[in-house]
Amino acid sequence: MLLCGARLTDGRTVDVRLSAGRIEAVGTAGSLTAHAARVDLTGYLLLPALAEPHAHSDTALSAETPGPVSYDVQDVQRRTTEAALLQLGHGATALRSHVRIGDVPGLGPMEAVLQARRSLRGLVDLTAVAVPRLLTGVAGADGLAMLRDAVKMGASVIGGCPDLDPDPTGYVEAVLEVAAEHGCPVDLHTDAGDPARLSRLAAIAGGLRPGVTIGPCAGLGRLPAEAASRNADQLAAAGVAVVCLPQGGCGGGGVEGGGTAPVRLLRAAGVRVAAGSGALRDVSNPVGRGDPLEAAYLLASREGLRPEEAYDAVSARARAVLGLPEVRVEAGFPAELLAVRGAQLAGALSLAYSRIVVHRGRVVARTSAVREYCDSAAAVALDLPRQGRSKGPDSP
Repeated sequence: MLLCGARLTDGRTVDVRLSAGRIEAVGTAGSLTAHAARVDLTGYLLLPALAEPHAHSDTALSAETPGPVSYDVQDVQRRTTEAALLQLGHGATALRSHVRIGDVPGLGPMEAVLQARRSLRGLVDLTAVAVPRLLTGVAGADGLAMLRDAVKMGASVIGGCPDLDPDPTGYVEAVLEVAAEHGCPVDLHTDAGDPARLSRLAAIAGGLRPGVTIGPCAGLGRLPAEAASRNADQLAAAGVAVVCLPQGGCGGGGVEGGGTAPVRLLRAAGVRVAAGSGALRDVSNPVGRGDPLEAAYLLASREGLRPEEAYDAVSARARAVLGLPEVRVEAGFPAELLAVRGAQLAGALSLAYSRIVVHRGRVVARTSAVREYCDSAAAVALDLPRQGRSKGPDSP
């Protein structure tokens, strides 16, 4: 497939040829040929694809359901699939979903998410995180057994909410033990509001490979500056990544007090910081969009990150947290791409209504938005376009 006339963030206009799921060649516009499909990207900015490092697919899109949330396998599979396709349409070709196991639903939600993952293969890469409620004491024995069963079923990441266990440190130790047994990465849901507890987590998590991620860490932003800075240094030294949720907490840990992680403090300390969307129209947040570009927009508008840094948090750094290879619009890199109508990244973060998503070298989603104005003297005099600003650099 040949992507024609795309604009890059450095200002160049290029053709990009894709083959076997990778970028085969990048050349000046009009310089490349292809015997297969051509996609005209004139007026689009071409970027590495987005990734969603913190979703809750098992409860997504359940806010308007009357009564308690259903954990029937078919219901969870339907919600997971619908949410994944929504996020794919935004440009996220890789998703990590935290899935609660135990209590009454048992392993049903995990079974449903794994079924959805199989049905979505070729469209989007979906990874399941097993999230048990309790892992310590007598009550935690069942949780440990179920956690191991979830890994055998196909969960590829060990997660959990240590803040909800009577022994948070014991919980983390149990998670790390199971992760070490199976060679799985760890992704813990924590508010990070207790500096001593966070110090212990960093101390015991530092040696684990393939790595430890925590989030959303909103409590870290409520700590005194000295304590927060000290914890940030400890996380950086331990190699622990942080996934923040700029739209707000997702309720997965049950104890968030609002706010977001101190992104600039963490970045200054050397912590790898990615951003996720969190709750998607469930009881925790009935209006979630599941759009990584919204997370990037909030990082730029609220946290003061440059547009390039904000986009990096939902693309390159998010992919790194997920253990995925780097993507650049250069020959040899994976063909995981997002084209958004516009010419500059700041405009894309603001008004990226039209998007074309490429996964494994083929177009898997396309969203087109048309803006129209009624006939009026002002519209004619100003030559208002159907969509965006046809003569400006940031048309949406």
